[in-house]
Amino acid sequence: MPDFVLWIAAVTLALTTISLLISRSWRWSIGLLALQYFATFWLLFAHWPLNMSASVLVTGWMAAAALGMTRVNIKEDPDADTSWPQGGLFRIFAAALVLMAISAATGSLSAWLPNIQLPMAWGSLILIGLGLLQLGMTLQPLRVILGLLTILMGFEVLYTVIENSILVAGFLSVITMGLALAGCYLLVLGEQST
Repeated sequence: MPDFVLWIAAVTLALTTISLLISRSWRWSIGLLALQYFATFWLLFAHWPLNMSASVLVTGWMAAAALGMTRVNIKEDPDADTSWPQGGLFRIFAAALVLMAISAATGSLSAWLPNIQLPMAWGSLILIGLGLLQLGMTLQPLRVILGLLTILMGFEVLYTVIENSILVAGFLSVITMGLALAGCYLLVLGEQST
């Protein structure tokens, strides 16, 4: 696969992950998650065959659809954003710090895993780093699940280079759907408790 396609996918992952961190609209967040899975598909396609890469894409879109359908049935709560801090400028600054640290660590990862291309290493570390940042800044169940799914996507990209097994792709799909269903349960449970 040409390097420019991988770089486009990696930059798309960076933009969608930063937008996911900043966005307060759950509709935009679900759409950004689906776009993240599409960009991840292209990174995975560099090492996996089409059917295995497409299974990750379809599972991710199913997870996004399940979270979206669950969230549609929950009434709007304008004061539900209890994350700290709430400023968008702070979130952009924190994301920039994470991006600088990731850019510095990408070369080491490329040396450690010889089969990984630079855009794959950069994209996977962006997903893991900004997913951890998302987890550290929120208490909302939907945002936590989105952060966990983002971290899992980064792990999938890294693990693709190491293992080329159908069983691994199946397990990762089961974990993705399990996280999405746990998020749906937590959203419904939070709705019932209010």
